[in-house]
Amino acid sequence: VLFPVSNLCGKCRPRDTDLLQPSLNFLYWSLHQTTPCSQERAVAVLLSNVSLLELLQKILDCTWLRSSPSEPAYLSSEDALLCSGWLLVASLLLYQHRYNSEVHQTLSLDITEVLNAVIFRKKQPILLLVSILQFLRAVLRQNFSSSLLVIVGKNTAQDATQPQPSSLQDAALHPLALQQVFSLVVSLQNLLVHKDLLLSQAVVACLETLVEYLYVKNQDVALHVASQPWHRFLLFTLLSGGQKSFLQPEVLRLMTLFLKYQSSNIISQKEISQILQEAAEANLAELPEATTRALHFFLCQV
Repeated sequence: VLFPVSNLCGKCRPRDTDLLQPSLNFLYWSLHQTTPCSQERAVAVLLSNVSLLELLQKILDCTWLRSSPSEPAYLSSEDALLCSGWLLVASLLLYQHRYNSEVHQTLSLDITEVLNAVIFRKKQPILLLVSILQFLRAVLRQNFSSSLLVIVGKNTAQDATQPQPSSLQDAALHPLALQQVFSLVVSLQNLLVHKDLLLSQAVVACLETLVEYLYVKNQDVALHVASQPWHRFLLFTLLSGGQKSFLQPEVLRLMTLFLKYQSSNIISQKEISQILQEAAEANLAELPEATTRALHFFLCQV
C-alpha cells in the first residue's frame, strides 16, 4: 500500500489538501508503526520517489507563504497539511540517517527561515510549531549533515544595529550564528511558560538537543546557555499554579539538563533533595510513563 500511496502523493499539488492530508499521515504512520525490518524498506520506498520528495519541498516552502489566521490556535486544512509535511520530513531525516538509505532527491531549506518560525511565531498554531520543532531537533541531532537535506542560511546578512558576534564563534556553530542561538533559547523559554503539554514536550526535547549540539561545537557557548539565570525563574514559573510537584516530565527533563551541564546556579542540592523526597513518597506504579522515564534519566544523571 505504501508504494501506490506515495506515488499518488507525487502526482498531487500542495493545494490538494483533502487528498494529501490523509495520504501523508498514512506515510508518516507507516514509518513509525511498522517493524524494524520493514521500516528500512519503507524508508527506501519513500526516498526513491522523486516526485514525493519534490512535493514535500513545495509543502515546506508554503510554510513561509501562509497567511496568518485571526486566531493562532486555529488549524486550517492548509496548516494541517504543513504539519504533516514537516513531521514526515523529520521522520525521513531520522530514518535515512539510521539506515544510511540512498537519497535520490535532496530537500533544500533556509535555516534562517526555520529559526525565525520559532523565534517570531507569527500567530502559528501550536501543532505547526511543534512540527517545526520536531524537524529542527532532527537536523540538530545530525549536526546539519544529512545527505537528504541541503541547508542554506543568511547569517552574513545581519542587521547592522545588532551586536556582531565573533566570527570564530559563528564558524564553530555553523550553520547557526551565535545571535540566532541566543534568540532561539529565549524563544524556547517563553514557549515553556505557555504550559501546553504537547508544546512543552517538543520545546524541552529541542532544548536538550540544542545544548548537546552546542557542547560538541563550542563548550563555552553550551555551558553559557545552560547556566542562564533566566532558567531558574523559568523553573519556578513551571512549578507555580495548579501543579507544584517537581514530578512533572518537563520539569524533570530540565533539571536533568541542568545537572548534566553542571549548572549549579540553576539547580541546587535543595531542589535535588526535594525531587528525591517526592519520588520516595510517590506511588511509582501510578505515575504516567513520561514521568517515570524522565525520573529514570534524572536519577541516572544524579
